[in-house]
Amino acid sequence: MSTDINWKTSEEPIAGCKMHLMRAGSGAPVLVLHHDIGTLDRTPFYDALAGKFDTLVPHHPGYSRSERPDWMRSVRDVAVTHRWLLSQLGIEKISLVGLGFGGWIAAEMATMAPSAVDKLVLVGAMGVKSPDEFIMDQALWNHLEYTRAGFHDMAAYAKAFGEEPPTDLVVEWEIAREMNFRIAWKPYMYSQTLPHLLGAVRAPALVVWGDDDKIVPRSAGDIYVDNLPNARLEVVPACGHYVDLEKPDALARLVIDFIAG
Repeated sequence: MSTDINWKTSEEPIAGCKMHLMRAGSGAPVLVLHHDIGTLDRTPFYDALAGKFDTLVPHHPGYSRSERPDWMRSVRDVAVTHRWLLSQLGIEKISLVGLGFGGWIAAEMATMAPSAVDKLVLVGAMGVKSPDEFIMDQALWNHLEYTRAGFHDMAAYAKAFGEEPPTDLVVEWEIAREMNFRIAWKPYMYSQTLPHLLGAVRAPALVVWGDDDKIVPRSAGDIYVDNLPNARLEVVPACGHYVDLEKPDALARLVIDFIAG
């Protein structure tokens, strides 16, 4: 990770709770929305974006370092809190980068205010599903099995989390999983209405998928491309669901070129 990137943190009061926000870089604003397991404090992918853009990485309410609002019951609620955050920060137009579960949140945000989106990037995004394939049900697996399933290369898993992830990180995963069940259980990890709303999003969209994603089937990516008016698909070879952690340089090149282009 770059030592030149100076991340600043703040606690933003949103909807009755404190949302933890990391921010670094300068230039066009980019909001990065993290996975359903929460997020590490910083990653090479975050650093790469911050080297080019004003990069904001909030922790979703109820995940990682953000407080949990007891009232929250849907992913669309999460999307509204992030729109609230942007309004509070005075950001009128922004590019959205959603990672896995965060891709679902980004897509919901884009449908709420299409004209406020400059570019949309969805990486292995949950939120939609085909009738014939299923998103991996984390209720059927323990934390280590679920997170390991998100990688093609176990060396990349060890680099991100350690050979044996520390206890505090596993506790964060458990808290995140509980929050997932609270807001995204029935139906599990997708919205029945979202595909019908994506047509409003006219901003250019980049849909990225790892070619060995065992958590979210590639068919979900096809649904996004088919329903977003201005979208294209990029597949990252020899990569699982956590593209940002397994192939951070490859993903950063795709995202930076797309947003800057």
